[in-house]
This record gives sequence, C-alpha cells and structure tokens, in this order.
Amino acid sequence: MRIVADSARLLGAPGLIPIASAHIDGALYHGDSGTLFAERLVAGGARVAVRATLNVGALDLTGCARVRLEEPARSMARRMMEAYRKLGCEQSWTCAPYQAGHRPAFGTDVAWGESNAVVFCNSVLGARTNRYGDFLDIACAISGRAPDYGLHRPENRRPTLTFDVSGLPAAFLADETAWPVLGSLYGREVGNAIGIVTGVKKHPGEDALKAFGAAAASSGAVGLFHIAGVTPEAGTFGKIEAETTIHVTPEMAADARKRLSTAQTVDRLDAVAIGSPHLSLDEFGALERLLAGRKLSVPLYACTGRHILTELDKAGRRKALESCGVTIVADTCVVVTPILADRRDGVLMTNSGKFAQYAPGNTGYGVLYGSLADCVESAVAGRPSFAEIDR
Repeated sequence: MRIVADSARLLGAPGLIPIASAHIDGALYHGDSGTLFAERLVAGGARVAVRATLNVGALDLTGCARVRLEEPARSMARRMMEAYRKLGCEQSWTCAPYQAGHRPAFGTDVAWGESNAVVFCNSVLGARTNRYGDFLDIACAISGRAPDYGLHRPENRRPTLTFDVSGLPAAFLADETAWPVLGSLYGREVGNAIGIVTGVKKHPGEDALKAFGAAAASSGAVGLFHIAGVTPEAGTFGKIEAETTIHVTPEMAADARKRLSTAQTVDRLDAVAIGSPHLSLDEFGALERLLAGRKLSVPLYACTGRHILTELDKAGRRKALESCGVTIVADTCVVVTPILADRRDGVLMTNSGKFAQYAPGNTGYGVLYGSLADCVESAVAGRPSFAEIDR
C-alpha cells in the first residue's frame, strides 16, 4: 500500500480507487532483483486481493519450445514464476489475457501492465487502466487499489486528435496487413495523445484491433484509441472538436509498411515468427488453411497462450502443426527470451507490427514484414516470398 500511495503522490493523484482486476507484467525475468522482490512479498504473506492474470514469463513451462536461457538466470526465472503463483496470480502466462477469459466489464477500473493488453483493455473492452509498470502492478493487485489519475478519469479519455483513414483504398483496409501498419503509423504520429480513427466503414474484427493496438503501443506510448463506429466509447463523446487532424494518405501507409522491414537483404530467411500478441484460435485456423499440410523449410515459431494450446490439443491440431515443422511457443515469446538460434545477422519474417518493432533490438535479427500468407509461403519455400498484392 505504501508503494501505491507513494506512486499516487508522485503522479499528483487526489486519492486511490478500488480496482476489479489486474494483469501483471512484472513476472517476466529481467534480473535477480525482480525475483527477490516477488519472493519477499511471498515471505511477508502477501496475496492478491483481486483477480490477477500473468503476462508472459521467460520460460515455456508447457515444454512446447526449447528456451536457451542458461543458469543461473534459468533458475531465477523459474523462482520468479513460482513466487507469483504463490501470490495467488492465475497461471495464464499470456500477453493477451482478453483471449483467456479475462475481460473486465465496460467502465470498470483495473490495473493492467503489458502495453498491448493495456490498450486492448481500454480501447476494445472500454475498461479503464493506465500503463502500469512492473512491480506497481502487483502492488495494486495486493492492495486492491490504484492511483486515481490518467485514463481512470473520464475527462482524460476524450479524444483530442483525429486520425482519418478515409483516403485509403477499401481493399487495403480490408487486408490483414493494414492494421499493424496503421497501428505503427498511429503510434508514431500521436505519441501518448488520445485519438479517434475515422473512415473505417466496418468492424475489422477483434484480431485486427489487437494488431492495431499492439503496434501503436510499441511505436508510441498509446494507452487508448477510439475508432468511430467500432470501439465502445467512440460514440459517447458527442461532437468531437479535435485539436489536430491527421489525414492518412496511401503514401504515408506505404512508408509505414516499409519502416517495419529492417533486414538489409531480402534474398535469405532464417526464421518466421508470428503471435505477438499471442495467436488466437481464429489465427491458428488461418495458419492451418494456408499451410495445408505442407512441410516447412525454415523454422516457423507460433507464439500463443496455454489456454489456446489446450484447445489445439483437444482436436489434435497441435500435433498436425508440429508434424509440418511449426514450433508452438507457449507461456512466453521469441522476442523476450532466447528461443531463436543465436545469430546476430539473422533474418526474421513476421506479420506482427510489435515483433517488427522489438525484434531487431531484442534478438539481433533483421525483420521482413509481410502478411500471414507471405510468412507461410516463405517458410515453405525457405526464402522470402511476397504475394503480388502485398508489394
């Protein structure tokens, strides 16, 4: 409670508010101090006071994928994960808790960490959370309270900026590649401002919103976006007089797409990675249809939560994917822990705007961005392959 109260004073919050749930990012091992902090909470008899799910850890406890984390870091990471279990947190180990049944009701206050989870919670579900950092998140979960500031307050959720995509071709907006691209552009353009996207003719689907928010939250400090006619709060503000309007042109979208690829060469491929945020069941269905039983020539890593893994196992789908050469990664992902082969000149293809943002710095791999179909065809061919429509 002292941590929460001191944070509230630093943030200028007038007081604390009760929260309905939490999503904990601080259980990902970054060093021994995080493990020792969690173990001290356990030793003090702490338990979470509200529902608390866990973001990805540093290990795949399901045994799907081999994590190359060496001792003593491996043992410390495992101790950290065990400490959070003892604190009463749900063993969800996913960056997409909203796919695992953790979906706070509209208008409720929560304390969530993990940038994509935060932006989805605020924008798509209409619950209210700030971007809670590591260790403040678990302090809020134990105390059941959060500082009353920022996006918890209705007046701070009103859009001040319009991001107009009406000038983009309908075919582009209907394509899956559009949403990570636009999210990446949105994040760079708006920073931490609250914007409303206009010009979207129909609901793009939850996976598209997930991809947009994740890219926006990794390229900017986005915690909340609205899409007119799509997200639940967008129609509650009456007439919006935006301070700024950004008219997105096809040239801006093309440049944003180009920025997602950082590889210096496009004639080789070492790995494909999808699932940031974690893959949904629908996305696995799309992967299976595109793969159609073919064998892969380069590794394809499909990151997901254990709740999705359970569903895949029920129907024998996991075995079928693995027989084609797909490596399913659960509880973690290839960008936050060493799973990819250790090569600093590697080339990674992905359909994830978030992977594209973080992979070069976290893994040393150059990135090629493409559609899911591009990723599958490239993994089968063993070299970069882009559909004509994506050029």
